[in-house]
Amino acid sequence: MRIAFLTAPEGVEQIELTDPWQAAKDAGHEPVLVSTKPGRIQAFDHLDKADTFPVDEVVGETSAASFGALVLPGGVANPDFLRMDEKAVAFVRDFFDQGRPVAAICHAPWTLVEADVVRGRELTSWPSLRTDIRNAGGTWVDEQVKIDDNGTGKLVTSRKPDDLKAFCDAFLHVFAEGAG
Repeated sequence: MRIAFLTAPEGVEQIELTDPWQAAKDAGHEPVLVSTKPGRIQAFDHLDKADTFPVDEVVGETSAASFGALVLPGGVANPDFLRMDEKAVAFVRDFFDQGRPVAAICHAPWTLVEADVVRGRELTSWPSLRTDIRNAGGTWVDEQVKIDDNGTGKLVTSRKPDDLKAFCDAFLHVFAEGAG
Protein backbone atom coordinates (compact mmCIF):
# COMPACT_ATOMS: atom_id res chain seq x y z
CA MET A 1 0.00 0.00 0.00
CA ARG A 2 1.17 3.52 -0.78
CA ILE A 3 1.10 5.60 2.41
CA ALA A 4 1.34 9.40 2.26
CA PHE A 5 3.47 11.02 4.97
CA LEU A 6 2.44 14.68 4.89
CA THR A 7 4.87 17.29 6.22
CA ALA A 8 5.53 20.98 5.86
CA PRO A 9 8.85 22.07 4.32
CA GLU A 10 10.21 22.43 7.86
CA GLY A 11 9.27 21.72 11.43
CA VAL A 12 8.47 18.01 11.45
CA GLU A 13 9.73 16.12 14.51
CA GLN A 14 12.26 13.78 12.90
CA ILE A 15 11.62 10.68 15.01
CA GLU A 16 7.85 11.04 14.41
CA LEU A 17 8.61 10.85 10.67
CA THR A 18 11.40 8.28 10.59
CA ASP A 19 10.06 5.66 13.04
CA PRO A 20 6.60 5.37 11.40
CA TRP A 21 8.24 5.53 7.94
CA GLN A 22 10.53 2.61 8.80
CA ALA A 23 7.67 0.65 10.39
CA ALA A 24 5.60 1.10 7.24
CA LYS A 25 8.52 0.07 5.04
CA ASP A 26 9.29 -2.97 7.20
CA ALA A 27 5.63 -4.02 6.89
CA GLY A 28 5.93 -3.98 3.08
CA HIS A 29 4.22 -0.65 2.45
CA GLU A 30 5.50 2.14 0.21
CA PRO A 31 5.92 5.34 2.24
CA VAL A 32 5.77 8.52 0.14
CA LEU A 33 6.90 11.91 1.46
CA VAL A 34 4.34 14.53 0.45
CA SER A 35 4.93 18.21 1.19
CA THR A 36 3.64 21.62 0.20
CA LYS A 37 6.79 22.41 -1.82
CA PRO A 38 9.21 20.33 -3.90
CA GLY A 39 12.81 19.77 -2.88
CA ARG A 40 13.75 18.70 0.64
CA ILE A 41 12.09 19.09 4.02
CA GLN A 42 13.97 20.10 7.16
CA ALA A 43 13.29 17.86 10.15
CA PHE A 44 13.89 18.85 13.76
CA ASP A 45 14.87 17.18 17.01
CA HIS A 46 12.64 19.30 19.23
CA LEU A 47 13.92 22.82 18.48
CA ASP A 48 17.23 21.83 16.87
CA LYS A 49 17.65 21.23 13.14
CA ALA A 50 18.12 17.56 12.30
CA ASP A 51 18.27 15.85 8.89
CA THR A 52 16.69 16.79 5.59
CA PHE A 53 14.61 14.42 3.46
CA PRO A 54 13.67 14.49 -0.24
CA VAL A 55 10.05 15.26 -1.14
CA ASP A 56 8.48 12.59 -3.36
CA GLU A 57 5.22 14.34 -4.25
CA VAL A 58 3.73 17.81 -3.79
CA VAL A 59 0.28 18.60 -2.42
CA GLY A 60 -1.83 19.99 -5.24
CA GLU A 61 -0.07 17.72 -7.73
CA THR A 62 -1.21 14.48 -6.08
CA SER A 63 -4.42 13.29 -4.48
CA ALA A 64 -5.63 11.14 -1.62
CA ALA A 65 -7.02 8.70 -4.21
CA SER A 66 -3.47 7.62 -5.07
CA PHE A 67 -2.79 6.48 -1.49
CA GLY A 68 -4.26 3.82 0.77
CA ALA A 69 -3.64 5.78 3.99
CA LEU A 70 -2.16 8.94 5.50
CA VAL A 71 0.34 9.49 8.33
CA LEU A 72 0.67 12.95 9.91
CA PRO A 73 3.88 13.26 11.94
CA GLY A 74 4.04 15.93 14.60
CA GLY A 75 6.43 18.59 15.72
CA VAL A 76 5.07 21.90 16.91
CA ALA A 77 5.76 23.89 13.73
CA ASN A 78 4.87 21.18 11.19
CA PRO A 79 1.08 21.04 11.71
CA ASP A 80 0.97 24.79 12.27
CA PHE A 81 2.43 25.35 8.78
CA LEU A 82 0.19 22.66 7.27
CA ARG A 83 -3.02 24.08 8.70
CA MET A 84 -2.24 27.41 7.04
CA ASP A 85 -1.95 25.75 3.60
CA GLU A 86 -5.36 25.30 1.95
CA LYS A 87 -4.14 22.53 -0.36
CA ALA A 88 -2.65 20.57 2.54
CA VAL A 89 -5.87 20.91 4.54
CA ALA A 90 -7.94 19.81 1.54
CA PHE A 91 -5.58 16.84 0.99
CA VAL A 92 -6.13 15.71 4.60
CA ARG A 93 -9.90 16.23 4.41
CA ASP A 94 -10.02 14.16 1.23
CA PHE A 95 -8.72 11.08 3.08
CA PHE A 96 -11.67 11.35 5.45
CA ASP A 97 -14.13 12.03 2.63
CA GLN A 98 -12.92 8.81 0.96
CA GLY A 99 -13.00 6.81 4.20
CA ARG A 100 -9.26 6.11 4.08
CA PRO A 101 -7.43 5.52 7.38
CA VAL A 102 -5.39 8.33 8.91
CA ALA A 103 -2.78 8.29 11.70
CA ALA A 104 -1.60 11.41 13.55
CA ILE A 105 0.82 11.87 16.44
CA CYS A 106 1.68 14.61 18.92
CA HIS A 107 0.77 18.08 17.53
CA ALA A 108 -0.42 16.68 14.16
CA PRO A 109 -4.13 16.79 15.15
CA TRP A 110 -3.94 20.58 14.71
CA THR A 111 -4.14 19.87 10.98
CA LEU A 112 -7.16 17.62 11.62
CA VAL A 113 -8.84 20.43 13.56
CA GLU A 114 -8.30 22.80 10.63
CA ALA A 115 -9.66 20.18 8.21
CA ASP A 116 -12.81 20.00 10.39
CA VAL A 117 -12.62 16.20 10.75
CA VAL A 118 -12.47 15.72 14.54
CA ARG A 119 -16.13 16.44 15.28
CA GLY A 120 -17.71 13.38 16.92
CA ARG A 121 -14.37 11.56 17.25
CA GLU A 122 -12.32 10.47 20.23
CA LEU A 123 -8.62 11.17 19.90
CA THR A 124 -5.43 11.90 21.76
CA SER A 125 -2.54 14.28 21.12
CA TRP A 126 0.09 16.31 22.87
CA PRO A 127 -1.82 17.62 25.93
CA SER A 128 -1.71 21.28 24.85
CA LEU A 129 -4.11 20.49 21.97
CA ARG A 130 -6.94 19.17 24.16
CA THR A 131 -8.86 22.46 24.22
CA ASP A 132 -8.51 22.89 20.44
CA ILE A 133 -9.80 19.34 19.90
CA ARG A 134 -12.73 19.88 22.27
CA ASN A 135 -13.58 23.22 20.65
CA ALA A 136 -13.59 21.46 17.26
CA GLY A 137 -16.17 18.95 18.52
CA GLY A 138 -13.84 16.07 19.36
CA THR A 139 -13.35 14.25 22.64
CA TRP A 140 -9.76 14.36 23.89
CA VAL A 141 -8.43 11.39 25.88
CA ASP A 142 -5.08 10.93 27.60
CA GLU A 143 -4.12 7.52 26.21
CA GLN A 144 -0.96 6.16 24.61
CA VAL A 145 -2.85 5.39 21.42
CA LYS A 146 -6.49 5.87 20.45
CA ILE A 147 -8.23 4.22 17.52
CA ASP A 148 -11.50 5.88 16.54
CA ASP A 149 -13.93 4.64 13.91
CA ASN A 150 -16.98 6.84 13.60
CA GLY A 151 -18.11 5.08 10.44
CA THR A 152 -16.31 7.43 8.04
CA GLY A 153 -12.84 5.91 8.29
CA LYS A 154 -10.50 5.01 11.09
CA LEU A 155 -8.32 7.53 12.88
CA VAL A 156 -5.27 6.47 14.92
CA THR A 157 -3.75 9.07 17.27
CA SER A 158 -0.94 9.12 19.83
CA ARG A 159 0.42 11.68 22.26
CA LYS A 160 4.21 11.90 21.89
CA PRO A 161 7.46 10.26 20.77
CA ASP A 162 7.42 7.94 23.81
CA ASP A 163 4.25 6.40 22.29
CA LEU A 164 5.81 5.67 18.88
CA LYS A 165 5.97 1.87 19.26
CA ALA A 166 2.27 1.65 20.19
CA PHE A 167 1.41 4.22 17.49
CA CYS A 168 3.21 2.29 14.75
CA ASP A 169 1.72 -1.05 15.85
CA ALA A 170 -1.78 0.45 15.91
CA PHE A 171 -1.66 2.23 12.55
CA LEU A 172 -0.10 -0.79 10.82
CA HIS A 173 -2.91 -2.96 12.17
CA VAL A 174 -5.60 -0.48 11.09
CA PHE A 175 -3.99 0.09 7.67
CA ALA A 176 -3.81 -3.70 7.11
CA GLU A 177 -7.55 -3.95 7.88
CA GLY A 178 -8.24 -1.19 5.37
CA ALA A 179 -6.25 -2.99 2.67
CA GLY A 180 -8.09 -6.27 3.24
